Amino acid sequence: MPLVHPQLLGQVRHALKLAGFHVVDQVDDTTPGLRVSEAPAGVLVGWTTSHGFTALAADQRGASSDGMWVVVQAAVAGLLVQRGHTVAETPDGNGVIVLAEGTAAGP
Repeated sequence: MPLVHPQLLGQVRHALKLAGFHVVDQVDDTTPGLRVSEAPAGVLVGWTTSHGFTALAADQRGASSDGMWVVVQAAVAGLLVQRGHTVAETPDGNGVIVLAEGTAAGP
């Protein structure tokens, strides 16, 4: 199936890598890092934590991988907005969607 937003996908991956984020292959859903893939409205950015990180967060009082995702999500969204993109949270809260030009945010 051909990509609908290949230029946007490349721009987002490049911006994240340039900022120092670990971007992994979108097909591999087990390697820790940011995963950038196409979505109907644009590009989806998700995050997979390592087992070591999850275990470390569980051992730390007040820490959680969910809490860290909020921090990562804010950093990713802030970076991409700064680069001129329109960003929205996924309905389930587990990702960030970078909207393709001309795509409205919302349900």
